[in-house]
Amino acid sequence: MKIKSFAALICAVGMTAIATNAFAGSKKLSTIAAAKVVAERAIIESIIGLKVRAKERVEEMVAKSVTIDAKTQAAIKGVRYEEIIYDKQKDIAKVTAYIKVGQVENIIGRRVDYGTQVIKRVGFATSTPANAGPLKALRAAELDAYKELAKQIVGFKLKSKTSVEDFILKSDKIQTKMMAAIYGAELANYRWDEDGDAYVTLRMKVSQVEDVLKQRLDYQGQYIEVEGAGAQVDDFSEAQHPNESYNSSSTQVKNGSLGIPISGQSQQLEGRGVQETPRYDSGGAYNLQ
Repeated sequence: MKIKSFAALICAVGMTAIATNAFAGSKKLSTIAAAKVVAERAIIESIIGLKVRAKERVEEMVAKSVTIDAKTQAAIKGVRYEEIIYDKQKDIAKVTAYIKVGQVENIIGRRVDYGTQVIKRVGFATSTPANAGPLKALRAAELDAYKELAKQIVGFKLKSKTSVEDFILKSDKIQTKMMAAIYGAELANYRWDEDGDAYVTLRMKVSQVEDVLKQRLDYQGQYIEVEGAGAQVDDFSEAQHPNESYNSSSTQVKNGSLGIPISGQSQQLEGRGVQETPRYDSGGAYNLQ
C-alpha cells in the first residue's frame, strides 16, 4: 500500500509539472487583446476622426505647461487583423488592423466617402506596467502630432501680455489654445530615439477646411505633414519644482523581437505607416471654438 501511495504521489507531481510546462498563462492573450483595442481606436480616429483640445503656456520665456486632450466615439464593424507579433521577452504585442471603408459619418456628423480604400493602423500594448513607458510615449507623440496638425490646418488663438519697467522685463506671458475636430489623418511613420522618446508623423491631404477665423481655405489637395513628440519620463515637472520629489481575419501570432526601448535600453526602432495606396482622397479639420 505504501509503494502504491508513493507511486501515486510521484505520478501526481509529474502531471502537475507537465501541466505547468504545457499550458501558457493569460498574459500573452491579454496583451494581444489590448493591442487589438489600441489598433481599433487608431482606425476610428483615422476614418471617423477625433476632437482635440490643446493649451500651451510660456511665462518669462520658461515653458510652463502643454496640455492636450482628445476624445472619439463611434460604432464600427468589419475590423480585421493582418499581422500580430508578440515579443515574449518584453511582453509587448504589435497588431496591424485594417478595415474596408465606404461611406461613414465623421466625428461632427458629416458624411465622408472613402470609396473602396483599405485603412490600416498599428497598435501596441502590454500587460506589464513597467514596460509600458515607450508605448505611452508613442501615444503622447501621436496626440502631439494631432495638435500640430490642427494648428497647421485650423489655426489657434494666442494671447500675450508683456510688461517692461526701466528697461527690465518684469512680466511676459504667452498662452495658446486650440480646439478642433480632425478626420482623415494618415500615419506616415513612427520611431523611438536613443533616449526612448517617441516621434509620430501624421499627414493629411486636405481640400477645403474651416480655419480658426471661420474662413474657408483652399489647400488645393496638398499634403500637410507634421511630427509629434512624446517622452517616457516626466523630468519637466522636476525642473518646474526642483525642491519636490516624485515617486479574413488573421489569428496567427508571430513570435519576434520588436526592439522597443524599455528599462533604460538605448535600442532604436522606426516603423512606417501601413495604409495602402491610394492615399486618402480627402481629410479635414473643423474649428470647434
